[in-house]
Amino acid sequence: MLCFYPVFAFTPVFCMELRMTTTFPSVSISTDRLVMRPFEMADIPAYIEMMNDEAVTAWTDGPHPYTQVDAERWVRRIAPGERTSGRGLPLAVTEFLTQRLVGSVQLLNTDWRTLATEVRYITAPWARGEGYATESVLAVAEWLFRDQGFERIELRTPADNTASQQVAQKLGCISEGVLRNARIARTRTENGTDGGWTDIRTDLIVWGLLPEDLEGVAEQLADAGGYGTYNDWK
Repeated sequence: MLCFYPVFAFTPVFCMELRMTTTFPSVSISTDRLVMRPFEMADIPAYIEMMNDEAVTAWTDGPHPYTQVDAERWVRRIAPGERTSGRGLPLAVTEFLTQRLVGSVQLLNTDWRTLATEVRYITAPWARGEGYATESVLAVAEWLFRDQGFERIELRTPADNTASQQVAQKLGCISEGVLRNARIARTRTENGTDGGWTDIRTDLIVWGLLPEDLEGVAEQLADAGGYGTYNDWK
């Protein structure tokens, strides 16, 4: 069961020509296990720990090492600014019962004319293997398509990040092609230029998700025993 709780009343009525100035509402999205909501100052310690995990460092472009200053800048300014500017919507993912930070889901590069956006996701090390990434992205996708009228979600997964590709496949995304040498990732090296890390280039697999692609996905996951137990960290 999914529940959507707007944090404040926001019922925009825009003609298509004015869509470029639209922003996402400040929203809380709940499933049976998770809550997706705006970041809070209380998330900072867990967020720092997650962002400094080696797997997260390897596949994301956040600062490394990720510091208290970086986290405070994210929670206070960058994340709220992404929403108010209309570019996207960063959400903290927490356990419903414990409120512990599970990870994050971020909408970005939003095009209000075509009603399309990109989604990225990260899962904390302790929470991997529980299907949280699939569950959180599915909930956000259903909210986007059903409540916000969006027509397309795009995922871009590094070619060697098989866990991220499994999330896309579980959601029913369609692989649409490869962007060659399109992303910079990081790899461990004894003589790395950044504390034992060095940059490498990687291809990106582009996945598309349309409203009709989600038809029956939740039921299929339930019939298969849930959201899976693979390593869906990002």
